[in-house]
Amino acid sequence: MRNIALRLLIPLLVVAVFGTVAGYWYFTSAVNRQLNLSDNTFVIERGETLNGIAQRLVGEGTLPEPWSLRLLAKQKGLGHSIQAGEYQFPESINLREFLDRIVHGKGQVDVRVTIVEGWTFKQMREALKQAPRLRHLTDEWSEERIMEALGYPDLHPEGQFYPDTYHYRANDTDLEILQKSFELMQEKLEFAWQQRAQDLPLEDPYQALILASIIEKETQVREEQPTIAGVFMNRLKKGMRLQTDPTVIYGIGEDFDGDITREHLKTDTPYNTYTRGGLTPTPISLPGEDSLMATVKPYETDAFYFVAKGGGRHAFSKTLKEHNAAVRKYILGKSE
Repeated sequence: MRNIALRLLIPLLVVAVFGTVAGYWYFTSAVNRQLNLSDNTFVIERGETLNGIAQRLVGEGTLPEPWSLRLLAKQKGLGHSIQAGEYQFPESINLREFLDRIVHGKGQVDVRVTIVEGWTFKQMREALKQAPRLRHLTDEWSEERIMEALGYPDLHPEGQFYPDTYHYRANDTDLEILQKSFELMQEKLEFAWQQRAQDLPLEDPYQALILASIIEKETQVREEQPTIAGVFMNRLKKGMRLQTDPTVIYGIGEDFDGDITREHLKTDTPYNTYTRGGLTPTPISLPGEDSLMATVKPYETDAFYFVAKGGGRHAFSKTLKEHNAAVRKYILGKSE
């Protein structure tokens, strides 16, 4: 009986071994097979499963069967590690390489949006609205709702976001970029405040942010920003009004037509630094790192006035008489 059983078992073992070897060979062939991608780009939506991806590849004629991708992922324990986004694949890629890329986010299309120094928060939101391949969660949100989503419901958004170029992946959200920008501004502001000079007429980092936003709007000539900061410090220490046009323009808002008038300078708003003393109630723009550092490390100067003289540069004056002469020369075009 033992010999009979052995004679029956041996063929079964041979078949099993042959089947295992054949299955392994077929699986190995499947995962190393070159995928016939009709397009080199492939988009994975948020929440899409590996099974859904496999079925989509089969439907597109890229993959002959769905099980090979699922089995490969199960073998490697990667079934729940898919990263959403838009991928750029080489012309020749096999299933193993395909899985490795979508698990580790390799080869995702680099998308970016640039937030410019001196923009307002409104301009930043418009740039995000126009950004390609970005999921727009906040387009219809109020500013208050955005700040609430960021965890700061009582904070005014102006000035609180750092202007920079932000890289993102397809299907990322505008709120994620806002979060990054907000956190980066808090880091930059805290670092700048820790570097501040002694005896600044500023009570806290928020006041530094306000003044930096004004300096950013006055000039983007970086080497002049510390001098302009020094002028503003001199005026604040003396109790003089800042008398800076960008704050007036910000207070006018959407009604500003590009031409500031004497009437604008005399019309009181919370942001009119000709009619009100001290700083504005909030920042007026998104300041960059240079204006932040200029604010906390202003140049020592005896100037109390400055006027634009062209090319983004300014003429600085110690006395009102000197300033009036500079205005006549550079603004009115009159010589002495």
